[in-house]
Amino acid sequence: MIAIAETDREIEDCYAVMAELRPHISADEFLPKVKKLSANTGFRLVYLKDEEVKAVGGFRIAEWLAGGKYLEIEDLAAKDGERSKGYGGRVFDWLVAHAKENNCDQLRLVSHVKRFGAHRFYLRKRMIIEAHYFSMSLK
Repeated sequence: MIAIAETDREIEDCYAVMAELRPHISADEFLPKVKKLSANTGFRLVYLKDEEVKAVGGFRIAEWLAGGKYLEIEDLAAKDGERSKGYGGRVFDWLVAHAKENNCDQLRLVSHVKRFGAHRFYLRKRMIIEAHYFSMSLK
């Protein structure tokens, strides 16, 4: 089953998988942070459950002057020990379909330069590398 996490319990059930990708977020911080992002930016969690949560995706739909309406994948993770079983791919495919259903022009994501396995996955999913992402720490 793939669904958007709507209830507090569904969001909390996503934490164990998300913590593997975002270990700096504690269990106590997770629910309030997701709810705040949801209220302020439209952030949503989608999850694949097969007895337990196997994969999670964090995303939002937004619009830019430069590129139109798009779905941005902020997080995509499969549970440790469950990778390479197709769970992450199924969530990715769900996100593509969701973007199309919502009349998005594009699907986007940012991936750290050192995540080579993730890059291979995204390239296999027919994504292209079309930009450089720049950042500056302000702390």
